[in-house]
Amino acid sequence: VQLVESGGGLVQPGGSLRLSCEASGFTFSAYSMRWYRQALGKAREWVVDIFNDGSSIYYDDSAKGRFTASRDDSKNTVYLQMNNLKPEDTAVYYCNVPSTRLFSGKPLVDYWGQGTQVTVSS
Repeated sequence: VQLVESGGGLVQPGGSLRLSCEASGFTFSAYSMRWYRQALGKAREWVVDIFNDGSSIYYDDSAKGRFTASRDDSKNTVYLQMNNLKPEDTAVYYCNVPSTRLFSGKPLVDYWGQGTQVTVSS
């Protein structure tokens, strides 16, 4: 199982970024996906869940109205479009599979990528 995040960078307040997470090693289309973020010195926090068929998407209040999650099962990729970014959005963003199903003896939820750094600053 591999999760590879990309698309982060430095952006000014009010700017936009589109994050991607390419997954491999499991049947991507069968699983919901989740985005988390972790700011320096803080605990990892949940951002959004997107169900496996994309029909249901749930956002943290901080992301509602500004972030949009989507997925392309043909590319095994989940996206996070982030608009109107604020300095408090600065964090490393991670995708994750919220499932306890075992792959190679390890629950999917325990697999993490390297994350992608988002920095919002003027």
